[in-house]
Amino acid sequence: MLDTALAGLVNGSSYALLALGLSLIFGVANVINFAHASVFAVGAMSGWWFSVDLDWPLWTVLLGVVAVTGLLGLVINLVAVTPLAKAPPIAALLSTFAVSVVVDNGAQLVFGPETRRFPALLATDNLGLGGLRFGTLDVTILVVAIGLMLLLGWFLRATRYGRAIRAVAQDRDAAAQMGIPLARVQNLAFVVASVLGGVAGVLGGMYLNNISPTVGSTVGMSAFAAATLGGLGSLPGAVAGGLLLGVVEAFGVSWWGGNARTLITFAVLLLVLWVRPSGLFGKRTPLAAEPMTGTFFGAARTVRLKPWQVAVAAVAAYVVPAVALDDYTVQIGVQVVVYAILALSLTLVSGQAGQISLGQAAPLAIGAYTSALLTTATGMDFWLSLPVAGVVAAVLSVVLVSPSWRLRGHYVSIATLATGLLVAAAAVNFDWLTNGPSGVSAIPPPSLFGAEVSAPLAVYFLDLTILLVVLLLVVRLRRSTLGRIWSAVREDEVAARSSGIAAADYKSLAFGIGGFVAGIGGALFAQQYGYIDPSVFGISVSLLALTIVVLGGLNSPLGAVVGAIVLVGLPEALRMLEETRMLTYGLLLLAVVLFRPQGLMGKVAR
Repeated sequence: MLDTALAGLVNGSSYALLALGLSLIFGVANVINFAHASVFAVGAMSGWWFSVDLDWPLWTVLLGVVAVTGLLGLVINLVAVTPLAKAPPIAALLSTFAVSVVVDNGAQLVFGPETRRFPALLATDNLGLGGLRFGTLDVTILVVAIGLMLLLGWFLRATRYGRAIRAVAQDRDAAAQMGIPLARVQNLAFVVASVLGGVAGVLGGMYLNNISPTVGSTVGMSAFAAATLGGLGSLPGAVAGGLLLGVVEAFGVSWWGGNARTLITFAVLLLVLWVRPSGLFGKRTPLAAEPMTGTFFGAARTVRLKPWQVAVAAVAAYVVPAVALDDYTVQIGVQVVVYAILALSLTLVSGQAGQISLGQAAPLAIGAYTSALLTTATGMDFWLSLPVAGVVAAVLSVVLVSPSWRLRGHYVSIATLATGLLVAAAAVNFDWLTNGPSGVSAIPPPSLFGAEVSAPLAVYFLDLTILLVVLLLVVRLRRSTLGRIWSAVREDEVAARSSGIAAADYKSLAFGIGGFVAGIGGALFAQQYGYIDPSVFGISVSLLALTIVVLGGLNSPLGAVVGAIVLVGLPEALRMLEETRMLTYGLLLLAVVLFRPQGLMGKVAR
């Protein structure tokens, strides 16, 4: 038991360093820096390169990583945060989310995507105390981590710029009136936070042994959970949250196996958000106007097509593939349709109701697994499994997300992200239901009037028809009384509640209907491929869906279709860039957020 606790404290030290950086940036800039996890990965990969290729000793490796990640943190602030200083927090949240994708995939291009072994710079089993075995590595990680925490505390208390950081974190406007250079302080906060993240990457790399350019994704979510557990913006809370989460994970893994780690992390994160969103050390604040919705994208209005233009486009969607495209291109068209349906679910949740969801892969996965299991295990007909998949996805979406409706701002987005990752982790661990990592195979294709719908063109026609029905449903909902109520909640939730609108109930309804639509898309996804497994529904799917709707116009159903065509339907243009596809998505999302937040199918309201 003592060795498990020690392992948890050592691992939790990396979480604590990352969480310290997250809380520092949140306090100074009021931004959840999703790119911070990528800084951890860059630190780990840079440390590997310095030690393996350049043969540097540990102390010079740490100095090199400090320089690299400090510069990276400065660039992140200057590129993704500072230009959006006057925009609502949703803008910086999306931009740092995009930067994380760019950094992760850029690191894969630089270092290669493969997993590699971090060199054993220190002994791992050369010390003992009372029957407890540990190594110089464990002692070094704890000493360095605790030393950096104490050094940061001294810097914030005893130095001029440290006191300036505390002043800005306490009251940004008052600090500006006192002559504190906000831009310089924010730059410094990002540099310091990124240095902590980079050092955590080296320490974590030595402890984990195996690293890759995407190692920051799981560790980063653990750091988010730790920062939230301790209280976002609270530095003592970040330390306590990191160490506590590390110990909880260590005991969970010892009891239930390594696959349980992510399940524990995201379950703890959601539980904290539901029960005590202010965290163990955070201050409870009164409810304020929702800063994550409405105003950033609300200034745009969607482009409307005339009925005859819509009719021509629909006819062309049926005719052109039948007469001019080969089977491969038609299969790409099927993917376009499925992702367009998923994106349409986001136009309801995020565009109409204003609740930014970073985990829309969750209802997609639920729908896919529901339909796949019903058709393979029970022999249910696809046409019966289709609405069941939608209903199950809707119900579970509401159940998992509805406790978050008393949250505000960043916390809602973090909760949706955690929900998406929790569903994927559950699919891995609940092997009695989902067959675990092996997935579900031999999913039968649907049949219509006794004929099997398996040819690419037939599948395309089927999915396209369902897409048009969903598109009509979404458009009608937007123009209904319900749509206007959602818009009122999106624009000003406090005013909406003051008018007697049950905002939480209408948010749940938006997620329920959006979950139903995504579940339908999931069922089509499963039938299209005939095989699914948990890895298919990772964060990249949620990112792609979000990129599609932001590109097309977050509040535009037609834009969701156009965005899917651009991002999924141009494989020939992107085939030669297969290794940089996700990098392209990240750059595109960042460019849209910075330069055209209304999207391709939106225009600025005058």
